[in-house]
Amino acid sequence: MLQNKTIVLGITGGIAAYKAAEVVSGLKKLGADVKVIMTKSAAEFITPLTFMSLSQNPVYTEMFSAPAAWETQHISLAKAADVFAVLPCTANVIGKIANGIADDMLTTTVMATKAPVLIAPAMNTNMYENPIVQENIEKLKSLGYSFVAPACGRLACGDTGKGKLAAPEEILDEIIRLALLSQRDLCGKKVLVTAGATQESIDPVRYITNHSSGKMGYAIAKAAMLRGADVTLITGPTHLSLPAHVHVLPVVSAREMYQTVMTHAEEMDIIIKAAAVADFTPAQTAEQKIKKNSKESTSLLLEGTQDILKELGRLYGGSGKKIIGFCMETEHLMDNAKKKCTEKNADMIVANDLSQTGAGFGGDTNIVTFVLRDGTIIPKAKMSKFEVANALLDQVVKL
Repeated sequence: MLQNKTIVLGITGGIAAYKAAEVVSGLKKLGADVKVIMTKSAAEFITPLTFMSLSQNPVYTEMFSAPAAWETQHISLAKAADVFAVLPCTANVIGKIANGIADDMLTTTVMATKAPVLIAPAMNTNMYENPIVQENIEKLKSLGYSFVAPACGRLACGDTGKGKLAAPEEILDEIIRLALLSQRDLCGKKVLVTAGATQESIDPVRYITNHSSGKMGYAIAKAAMLRGADVTLITGPTHLSLPAHVHVLPVVSAREMYQTVMTHAEEMDIIIKAAAVADFTPAQTAEQKIKKNSKESTSLLLEGTQDILKELGRLYGGSGKKIIGFCMETEHLMDNAKKKCTEKNADMIVANDLSQTGAGFGGDTNIVTFVLRDGTIIPKAKMSKFEVANALLDQVVKL
């Protein structure tokens, strides 16, 4: 996603500096050209050689740059940056940037850049909550600087509270979002994505569900957000971290999923139904726990749930609103996918075969085939679910 993008990372002197290595690695995997600037204090926590190895570029520090040399370097880096990210960012550096102090390589380059600047603070809780620090943060936000808020947890000093550097994945997502601001093909579009499994209660203790992890739907929501869409994610229960900058509506049962989708469907431009909604639900839910009786078998009467995709197709199919469904099978995949696309009046069905290694529930990869309304079949090789999400959105844009 970041081919031909230059990301400049400023590393300051905090114990969380080692986490910046994971961010650099992640950016390189996405194809970015990564330039690293380290303060003198940062080099006390992690060596420049680490970032040279990961970024495959020289690392710019006060130690290695004489004043006559870095006068040119800080301008060239500032101009090259598509995004300038500072992580971990100490209270000291936040204060310097907020008050126009440029007394080292990092702060000088920040002052010279016109690229979006992202700051990821990390410090002791008391320092972070200090009114002066908060005033500096608010000042920078008002000037257009972006922030990834620190997390809560146990800090290096032994205290517990807000001040931990945000997760590298969260920082990566924000860098990607800022890097793609000028080329987002879903800008102005409202996209609804469903994800995860539903849970159908048998009694207060037990429920029926399936193996869906929600990873595919969450990847689609994240990819659509990064491409500029206003994304609403309707999700069944999962163990996944909620994607940033996405409106999340949690549901539990198939009935709740149906009602929530129908409430929001009218305002959407694109609806992608990636959730594994239960086809059946108990006809009755016991008010008390059903007791086990080892001498007798127990029957459970099931009834069908409402078909969300079919109802969407009935209401909006062919209207210009794009309706995308998923089809997961263990046999006769293409026949079932084509039939589903026609019967549900969908614009596209994303079909995947559970019998293939690397496809289906729970994993980080998928193998899919796009089946279009006109019968066109577009097979895809095994990819990460995030890559599948982008391939799906590439196709939706063409519909």
